[in-house]
Amino acid sequence: MKKKQSNQRDSQPSKAALTANHGNVILRFDNVSFGYGINPIFKEVNFAVREGAKITVMGQNGAGKSTLFDLIMSVYAPEDGNIHIQKGLTISRAMQVMPREKLNLSTREFFQSAFAEKVYDIDPRIKKILEVVHLTAPFEKKINEFSGGQQARLLLAYALIQKPDILLLDEPTNNLDKQGIEHLTKFLIEYEKTCLVISHDAKFLNAFTHGVLYIDSYTRKIEYYVGNYFDVVSEIAARIERERMKNVRLERDISNRKEQANFFAQKGGHMRDVARKMNEKIKELERQLVETRKEDKTIRDFVIPATLFSEPVIVINSSSAMRDHKPIVKKVDIALSKKERLLISGPNGVGKTYFLKSMANETAKGVSILKEATVGYYRQDFSGLDMNVSVYKALSDVMEGGSVEQLRSVAAQFLLTGDILNNKVGSLSEGQKGLLCFAQFVLQRPALLILDEPTNHINFRHLPVIARALNKYEGAMILISHMSEFVDEVKITRTLDLGEL
Repeated sequence: MKKKQSNQRDSQPSKAALTANHGNVILRFDNVSFGYGINPIFKEVNFAVREGAKITVMGQNGAGKSTLFDLIMSVYAPEDGNIHIQKGLTISRAMQVMPREKLNLSTREFFQSAFAEKVYDIDPRIKKILEVVHLTAPFEKKINEFSGGQQARLLLAYALIQKPDILLLDEPTNNLDKQGIEHLTKFLIEYEKTCLVISHDAKFLNAFTHGVLYIDSYTRKIEYYVGNYFDVVSEIAARIERERMKNVRLERDISNRKEQANFFAQKGGHMRDVARKMNEKIKELERQLVETRKEDKTIRDFVIPATLFSEPVIVINSSSAMRDHKPIVKKVDIALSKKERLLISGPNGVGKTYFLKSMANETAKGVSILKEATVGYYRQDFSGLDMNVSVYKALSDVMEGGSVEQLRSVAAQFLLTGDILNNKVGSLSEGQKGLLCFAQFVLQRPALLILDEPTNHINFRHLPVIARALNKYEGAMILISHMSEFVDEVKITRTLDLGEL
């Protein structure tokens, strides 16, 4: 049962709630404020995390979840306030995307880089930690040769091999297949140390969460809730509605009093004193207005226009897959025309991402794409985006004709507004990069969509909107996704299981 917290302005956790079921406070934010230049991210943030707690970090894309981890890891220092970490504690972080500077490292070099000094027994340590994440790999294999799902397991293992007192997990289920998610869930349930997790997978979070740190992107505060994930989401929604109704009542009362005050002020004499007193009361009521937060914004419904052709857009006569880290090729007979959707399935490491990449690059043997067809390619690591250009330029570069107003309108559909358009793509959160890709598709009008895990990093509130758009898309589509609920909404017409080749 979730414990409701009573606190100042109903936004700070009670002492009883924070001490429930856990040990001493090992991490505390004390009036912490932080921002990038003139853009505030956090404002006078206060919360505490106790030993052994398993906490979800919740907030919309771009709210500052990864920045919170950066502050805990001392990548950034607070502009005001202090972050207190118990002396002697170790902290490690499993990143949501493999750092590009590590892609050319061998498996052994990758794990050695987790330590400041050379570790002479690194091989047995690697073997042991890979067993924990259910992954087998040659120690000389390059990181860039692993699939997205395998890299996700490597990132988790990289954090675990350091034996941290506080484990920070940033979107750990991205690219994991069902078996991988089940294994990670079991691991976290049994994990005895402190863990903070960023994830958009509600079912996964609900399995082990003790509480939620909710980042309010409107007030720039962080609120601590105790309870499982589903209860907390319901409580936040109910609380927002209570605050909204309170403001409606107050604003109605203020409006009525202002009309009366203006009426009395025009009468002159002692009626002006009445008006003055009423204005004082109005100011008091205005101070009572709740600093209303805005519930996570959801992107608006959108349509991806398609350039249509009467003939097949893509023909696949052979398919590649991986067996025991070695490639194999099998003959297949697949041709996709308009409104046809192919799901590429199979376990992590079977070669799904490599197959899609080779198709998009037109290097896959036995695969041909109609020459005049425009291809929209969603890469799970966003390597197709130029991180050094502005968001505006990233959109304008793919737009066929159209106006500035059209570009800004499309960007706004995906919450890419204001200063965000002028920021570099590399400054976006991973979720915002995903939304940028879909905004590009709307402007690009592709005949073929190739989508590699398009649900990764995306706020769960946006997923139904994206699924509806893909289901209405009239071009040909090839999809990889481990999120079965999402796939069910897209109405797949063909399936190619690389695990069965």
